[in-house]
Amino acid sequence: MAIIEMTSENFNSLVSGDKPVLVDFFATWCGPCKMLSPLVEQLAEENADKVTVCKVDIDRQPALADQFGVESVPTLVLFRNGQEAKRLIGFRPMPALLNFIS
Repeated sequence: MAIIEMTSENFNSLVSGDKPVLVDFFATWCGPCKMLSPLVEQLAEENADKVTVCKVDIDRQPALADQFGVESVPTLVLFRNGQEAKRLIGFRPMPALLNFIS
């Protein structure tokens, strides 16, 4: 499954399902975000049955970043049943990402 670009308009419909949703808040100018991006893409491909993966460019969607208090990127937020369940800030290796979504 492809990674979905999350916006203020599609946020509620994306996080309201039964499947957990991993949201990657990132910026195009962020070095650690660039390092994390291929891992998030791999995670999305290999775990499509377990989690929906979305990305939020904080420069294009500042209202979403503000709504969730994102002050540092990359920030990963896991939603379950429409509610924030977990949060990670900064680059993490794949084992940590897999643990995060479990």
